[in-house]
Amino acid sequence: MYSYGDFHPDNYNSENYSVCIAGVHSFAGAILFSIETQQTIGYGTRVVKETCYFAIVVMMVQSSIGVLLQSFMVGVVFAKISRPKKRTETLIWSREAVICLRDGQMTLQCRVGDMRKSHIVEAHVRMYLIKKKVTLEGEILPLHTYDMNVGFDKGVDRLFLIWPLVIEHIIDEQSPLYNIKRDDIAQQRFELVVILEGIIESTGMTTQARTSYLPSEILWGYRFERLITFQRDDGLYRIDYSRFNLTYPVDMITCSAKELKQLHELEKWQEKNHDNEINQEPIFIQSDKPPPTTASVIWHEKKESTL
Repeated sequence: MYSYGDFHPDNYNSENYSVCIAGVHSFAGAILFSIETQQTIGYGTRVVKETCYFAIVVMMVQSSIGVLLQSFMVGVVFAKISRPKKRTETLIWSREAVICLRDGQMTLQCRVGDMRKSHIVEAHVRMYLIKKKVTLEGEILPLHTYDMNVGFDKGVDRLFLIWPLVIEHIIDEQSPLYNIKRDDIAQQRFELVVILEGIIESTGMTTQARTSYLPSEILWGYRFERLITFQRDDGLYRIDYSRFNLTYPVDMITCSAKELKQLHELEKWQEKNHDNEINQEPIFIQSDKPPPTTASVIWHEKKESTL
């Protein structure tokens, strides 16, 4: 307007002069017209004339910059309002955990799945068992937390969560479930907590999903039903989430993981002894006592506990 001459007194008072922007008579009026244009308010009292090309170009540039600024502010506000807690509602856990054999080892398993198409980046899982502990000094810790390995040493705890996955904990010597049998689970008092953490792909914020299982929610001798099927007509894999919580029974021993390991060691010793007898090789035993059986080991443990 200033370059066009709207603010010049001679042009303003002239009857033959056509203003660039109608309804603007001062700098404050020009500011109001700029705000109305950028915010698309449009009161109707101020308008650009067709003969003022420079003002039309400036108005187009300001409108474009205003749209970009508003889009940026909307994105910032949306990122602050959308909490990661909403994202965890689409991460589902199996209602029950199972204990079964896998590759000859006793394992504790639970299942997790993601219902959204957007992925959880850098997802990793942890598992804890909360149980009472009595120290060697007799101190009672009512809520002691045991860290349960879910493959941290092998990198299995880092999940690629594009389909439902089974989280596996191998019950070995370091596991707090090493001495528990099938009949002992119902008498135990503990809570199994599973935590999944990752980064939301769309917002870049960290989210955390948690679940827990009581002893009554752990099934001994069961496996999870298969969810993924291959469709030959279109060559795609289909995930049936209606079978997410389904399990089926399998043949499973009732002894603890410790007794299972002793049985494996006894079988290996008997196998080795049988091979040596076939080959007629002398066997050198450092002790006169035979290798302990599972029953004798359990009896000695009970005897020591009573003493």
